[in-house]
Amino acid sequence: MRMIDVISPPGSVETVQSLADSHGLDHWVDAQSEDGRTTVHILVGAQSSQKMLDRLQAVLANAENARIIISNVEATLPVIEDDADPGKGKTRGIASSREELLSELNKNSQLNLNFFILVFLSAVVAAVGLIKDNVAVVVGAMVIAPLLGPNLSLALGTALGDRKLMWRSVKTNVIGLALTLALAMLVGLLWPVNLHSQELMSRTDLGLDSVALALASGAAAVLSLTTGLSSVLVGVMVAVALMPPAVTAGLMLSSGQFSLFFGALLLMVVNIVCLNFAANLVFFAKGVGPRTWHEKNQARRSMIISISFWAALLAILMVLIVTR
Repeated sequence: MRMIDVISPPGSVETVQSLADSHGLDHWVDAQSEDGRTTVHILVGAQSSQKMLDRLQAVLANAENARIIISNVEATLPVIEDDADPGKGKTRGIASSREELLSELNKNSQLNLNFFILVFLSAVVAAVGLIKDNVAVVVGAMVIAPLLGPNLSLALGTALGDRKLMWRSVKTNVIGLALTLALAMLVGLLWPVNLHSQELMSRTDLGLDSVALALASGAAAVLSLTTGLSSVLVGVMVAVALMPPAVTAGLMLSSGQFSLFFGALLLMVVNIVCLNFAANLVFFAKGVGPRTWHEKNQARRSMIISISFWAALLAILMVLIVTR
């Protein structure tokens, strides 16, 4: 369930109430505040919230000082089922609205101090775990690594046609991976690389099964976000981790193992391509996109170009894997 609080100027309150009434949604109105605005509280099913938000934004487009606040509702008594919501027009099983997804993933594309600290810590932890052949330490590095976020925000930016979010995500991803490689090379220069480590060597070899795993994990990541099951993301972080192969590539490069470096680098690139390709496909299938008709057309073209680009890259990578 979602609680939508609509803070409206005097001339829009009745319009908002009529919209809620037309869909049979439970709602109530607070007393007018000192600035003349009134808050209308609307209770709506999670899967119907996007349609309601789009209609509210349309009717409040010209209203000054209007604001819409979305919050999760853990439970209500009596229970309100989504299927009983007369709002109709559910968005293909999506429990998180476009605005909620954007709010959650937008921060993952930010280059800030926390991002750099997490990259530094996860790279060091991963390097130690790989060299020491300690699977628990490697898994720990996967979980704290922040490299999954920029890829998911890139896919969402593509789905929404948000070029600003797309370029910021690309920049964050490139800088994060470059920093990881640099840190891994530094560790490799200071600490002898253990070529007998199973954890390390397993990141230098890949097959078509790695492609299938990365595709499935990318799809699971987006499904977990759109359905509100964010706990699934922890499993995705482990399954399609970008940090261990990136660290392995840096360690192998610093030790002069160029063939093994290429294998680790190929695994890292395969994970990135599969993650973005699967994420774009799921966002497209779920119908995630902007609100207006013009923006939808632009975003659709952007999505088709992006899917074609990632598909072409994936085909090239699969040829490299087979020939290698």
